[in-house]
Amino acid sequence: MHPAYSIIFFTTASGLGYGLLTIASVFLLLGLIPAERWYGVTVMVLGGGLVAAGLLSSTFHLGHPERAWRAVSQWRSSWLSREGVMAILTYIPVGLVALGWVIFETGSGLWGIAALFSALGSVVTVYCTGMIYASIRAIPRWYSPWVPINYLALALATGAVWFDMVSRLFDVASVFSAGLAAVSLILAWGCKSAYWRSIDTAVPVATAESATGLGALGTVRVLEQPHTSSNYLQKEMGFKVARKHAQKLRKLTRLLVFMVPFVLVLVTLGTDGTLARIAAVLASLSVAVGVVVERWLFFAEAQHAVTLYYGNSSV
Repeated sequence: MHPAYSIIFFTTASGLGYGLLTIASVFLLLGLIPAERWYGVTVMVLGGGLVAAGLLSSTFHLGHPERAWRAVSQWRSSWLSREGVMAILTYIPVGLVALGWVIFETGSGLWGIAALFSALGSVVTVYCTGMIYASIRAIPRWYSPWVPINYLALALATGAVWFDMVSRLFDVASVFSAGLAAVSLILAWGCKSAYWRSIDTAVPVATAESATGLGALGTVRVLEQPHTSSNYLQKEMGFKVARKHAQKLRKLTRLLVFMVPFVLVLVTLGTDGTLARIAAVLASLSVAVGVVVERWLFFAEAQHAVTLYYGNSSV
């Protein structure tokens, strides 16, 4: 599949934002962080801003962005529509959390209930995002339970690293924030490795023979292309990434998303002051760049069944 930059930004930015909002809401609800005004402003503006920017960028991939509002009308059958509905609904508790945290400097009572729904809404929205891709049968590498699991795990990991970074800058970080970041990075690493292992070892679900119904006659190969120049399907569905490049990008993903941030988070646990802040900022930058590489590869490695009619032997 062709990696559209607007969708890459949408899934990475909104995932990070929702991860940050989820962790902040839970920590506020449990009283693990102070309900200090400017700390709250920073967390809520950063998390909410990333979500809003990601959702806005997703409309650039539409042929008619002005019709984006119609997406929410098909929530009974479309995961894209469900995601839109959940994104809108989640703004309500997120706004209430921001109000209680920033204006009244509290996260208890009714504001705590809002924090609970803010976290739940964020998690469900990210799950819906993952299911947009995991529900497409025509793309076997996406049609897997590991896809929404990875979306959730990476949202948690990136959000945890950024939450620890903001907390460090406000001198309110604790062993809980850094510990959560370290654990979530390990969890996300395991989930991503399991996904890669599953697509590398999966048997083809469709072949040129099964697609054409000519398997009884022997091996099916494309004799001539159906047209003289490339078309939309080939550009969007037939994007290919060389295996050697895919392996390099996987190594880069492991380095930037998991290994470097994990080591830097350990540094923050063992130090304090300026060094801890620098390590936290570097970890946040590394995981943000790395998840963009991961998401580009997620799209580039996908193979659509329609490519069987353009030369692919199997998907």
